[in-house]
Amino acid sequence: MIFWYIFAAVVILGGFMVFTGAPYVPSKPKEVKQALTKLYRLSDRDVLVDIGSGDGLVLRAASRRGARAVGYEIHPILVLVARWLSRGDKKVEVRWANFWRRPLPDDVTVVYTFGDNRDIGRMYDRVVSEATRLGRPIWLISYGFKVAKQKLVRQEGAHMLYRCEPLRDEATRV
Repeated sequence: MIFWYIFAAVVILGGFMVFTGAPYVPSKPKEVKQALTKLYRLSDRDVLVDIGSGDGLVLRAASRRGARAVGYEIHPILVLVARWLSRGDKKVEVRWANFWRRPLPDDVTVVYTFGDNRDIGRMYDRVVSEATRLGRPIWLISYGFKVAKQKLVRQEGAHMLYRCEPLRDEATRV
């Protein structure tokens, strides 16, 4: 009987990935720790948003460093898993939401993502758009994929750090 539950979960997860293009790739705790300590020193002044937060590992790691952490996850089963694993942690919030259609929290300072070659450029542009809306820079940590034609601030293993500056409107000289 347990086999059928596991089989059904795998089929549902796999089918969802085919239709959304959002693969679930679990993060490695050691690499996340290095990204949040050596690449970008996360603190209690930060609000980290994890795009495609999966089981919430990055969110919990951010919370342990004092940051408030907000996950955007499109897969409802992963939202439930992340909420359950993060239960009781007041600094972690997991939203069942599509990153492309929802604004980031106004106090966001860092965005963490495991994009892919197809979407990482769009994700960078989306964070720049939010930085422009908020009128201040936002840091972007990309796991596994470089953003083409953008200045890399620092790299730690497979994690890359970018500073997404607000766009300047020449007419208003913002």
